[in-house]
Amino acid sequence: MVKTPKETLLEQERFELKPKSGGGLLSYEVWGYQERGKTIVTRYNLAYINHAIYRGDNGRVLGFDNAHDYHHRHFMGKVESVKFESFEATQGRFQQEWLEIVKSAGGKKA
Repeated sequence: MVKTPKETLLEQERFELKPKSGGGLLSYEVWGYQERGKTIVTRYNLAYINHAIYRGDNGRVLGFDNAHDYHHRHFMGKVESVKFESFEATQGRFQQEWLEIVKSAGGKKA
């Protein structure tokens, strides 16, 4: 019987963005474990929150997570399943998308 290593909080960060950077808040929460020198991510929650852009869903404009046993994307109140390749790819997509949102929002800064 193979024992799965105990899951721990690997990263938990919140960044308040200055208005010139789009305003709002970036939140990262990543859980997992180390195995043979490699990080295995088991749970994650990435969110861009900005009440000046979207007031629903507690201000979550964009988010990616794997709660409820599937990988999905939140965008202004809508949730859609997404294909999961790797946590790193998901994190890269999140980064690219929130930067595009800030760029296109222009004057809607918190």
